[in-house]
Amino acid sequence: MLRIDALRAVYDRLEHLVVVTIMGAVAAELQSLGHRPNFFYLQHAMGLASSMGLGIALTKPDTQVVVFDGDGSVLMNLGGLTTLARYRPKNLVHVVFDNESLLSVGGFPTATSTGSDLAAIAAAAGIPRTGAVRTIAEFTKAFDEALSAGALTTLVAKVDAVGPAQFVTDLSLLENRFQFQRYLKST
Repeated sequence: MLRIDALRAVYDRLEHLVVVTIMGAVAAELQSLGHRPNFFYLQHAMGLASSMGLGIALTKPDTQVVVFDGDGSVLMNLGGLTTLARYRPKNLVHVVFDNESLLSVGGFPTATSTGSDLAAIAAAAGIPRTGAVRTIAEFTKAFDEALSAGALTTLVAKVDAVGPAQFVTDLSLLENRFQFQRYLKST
């Protein structure tokens, strides 16, 4: 499964949700589908997308928050999973695209390429709903279930180690920050 195809499959569901992405391929591919003011591309903060999503979910409990993360980022901040589990916001869906590599910074293999199981790690950390998927149909079904579950979910989507030609967005970082801030204030 390609990450861009997974994003494309759920893109229409993101219109009224708060969406935070990690840097690199995830951000570039989501933006390539069409930027929205409710999208925040977290740049230069590898490992912290789930933390930012947690903060938003806790301060806006009536707003659905989706975090699109990567395996390298989650592995860089495994403590983020235990913090998510501690607070358990019911309005947060944490999607981890696991391509078993640090694709955006050269393609070096991550620990998931040698057997580390992020869904199992998330479950062991105490996250109430976890799962792993490998196909677009499985991803779409699991994503929809997570949105309607009313419980913190970490969904690991195994994807091919293929990304865009460039791993940057063409939106000014400051403009994205201010636009996203305005969106959050309006919800």
